Amino acid sequence: MSAHRRLEFGWFLPTAGDTTAYGLASAQVAPSLDLFDKVVAAAEMAGFEYMLVPVQTACWEAWISSAMMVARSKSMRMLVAARPSYINPVLLAKMVTAFDQLSGGRICINLIAGQSEAENASEGVKWGKEERYEIMDEEVSILKALWTSRGPVTFDGKFYQLKGAQVRPGPFQKPHPPFYLGGGSKQAWEISAKHSDVHLFWGDTYERIRANMAEIKTMAAKHGREQAIGFGMRLQIVCRKTEKEAWEAAHELTAHASEAQKAFVRAHFATSEANRRVRELGAGGDVIERNLWTGITQVRPGAGIAIVGDPEQCAATIQDFIDLGCHSFCLSGYLHDEEAERFGKWVMPLLRERNKDRMLAA
Repeated sequence: MSAHRRLEFGWFLPTAGDTTAYGLASAQVAPSLDLFDKVVAAAEMAGFEYMLVPVQTACWEAWISSAMMVARSKSMRMLVAARPSYINPVLLAKMVTAFDQLSGGRICINLIAGQSEAENASEGVKWGKEERYEIMDEEVSILKALWTSRGPVTFDGKFYQLKGAQVRPGPFQKPHPPFYLGGGSKQAWEISAKHSDVHLFWGDTYERIRANMAEIKTMAAKHGREQAIGFGMRLQIVCRKTEKEAWEAAHELTAHASEAQKAFVRAHFATSEANRRVRELGAGGDVIERNLWTGITQVRPGAGIAIVGDPEQCAATIQDFIDLGCHSFCLSGYLHDEEAERFGKWVMPLLRERNKDRMLAA
């Protein structure tokens, strides 16, 4: 199904601030409405369709930031996180549909179980990772039931019990806003197979992505959803006019990071299967495929695999993932307004030329 879907491109909203070099304080751009405006405007101008809004402790609160930025932009959708046990699912359903109606369908839901156990504990989340995925399953089931049922919803689960729940208004998008999930564990894949519209992989070898897609499709088939689930990539990008300039910019990103910063990333995100995989890739070398670089994974948690190269190389690498069956690309780069502008000018036209029937016109 992914091979025939329309291609979509998303960008990242750096609500913890922006930087051109990890560990170099003078390079920081503090989070502010002005920064968010610049990034969203640049992404919109470049042809990106949605913004990924982060939820780590250092970030500004995602729902408030998303609501503000959707109102200040023309067409951008917000990919905002639903984290298990943070918000009562009936209230969450109401929040999403109010956002969906008021924005004219410009919201999608990012399912996140949490990468850091220390962060979860600091915020009062008492559930372990396996339980968080069980809670997520119940919450998404409740959301879908509330959004699609004609009458009141009764639900009797392990974590939630509802008796005649209803939400007003119903969703603008039919049957409901789409769900995205980016987890790397088998439990995450099971949730994605059952519920997601898009499973976002972090950067990996083409062989591994191909195998993972096949396995998730098999899981989805058990729920009658083999044709319903699509696939995407969550990647960093460092694009410059020449490959030499791109590699220089890439290495500058990590050149000033301290050993203490690298150790913190290794220690605090060890329970995440996706984080373990990117560290495994990094240990195997700087480059996992031509123009796919592991360097950023050493200095920050999350999806740190980066496409590094000139416009033609960046477009070719993305095209390789398209040809594998990916249709959604959630990208980020530094500084986020400047990298979005470069991507829009240099890379997006190449991708439109190669995928004329699958991309929105400029």
